[in-house]
Amino acid sequence: MELDIEIDGWPEAPDWAALAERAVEAASGVEPALANARLTASMLFTTDEEVHALNKEWRGKDKPTNVLSFPMLERDDLLALAREGPPEMLGDLALAHETCAREAAEKGIALEDHTAHLIVHGLLHLAGHDHVDSDAQAEAMEALEIAALAKLGIADPYGDRN
Repeated sequence: MELDIEIDGWPEAPDWAALAERAVEAASGVEPALANARLTASMLFTTDEEVHALNKEWRGKDKPTNVLSFPMLERDDLLALAREGPPEMLGDLALAHETCAREAAEKGIALEDHTAHLIVHGLLHLAGHDHVDSDAQAEAMEALEIAALAKLGIADPYGDRN
């Protein structure tokens, strides 16, 4: 997958673009639909203010959130996408620095690890996975996240759940 990454309002270190590339590779390793080389995605590392505006405009929610996913393909179309052909836009992700940093601090984990988790989470949304309609959906998505994060050497973020 080719990424178009814009970083605005995040600290210079660590290398967020390299982290995004590693997260894409890990997510592609657990969700084969993401491994199609024709796919492109944009990733915006930005401020709470920008994510708040996007969340309000596109989701009708008047608050910032950690990551927003804007899929461009339906899951069936993604699964049917041939390996050969022109680039195909998977979708867009936007991550809010202040919210991500606050959540990482509250969880007592590194911002880099939490951000990798949110990128994987967002990519799975772009691939058509969700967690809002049923517990089974949520568990399946969490299992994919845990497997992808393990590839990155990041502990299970849901390990405290029964």
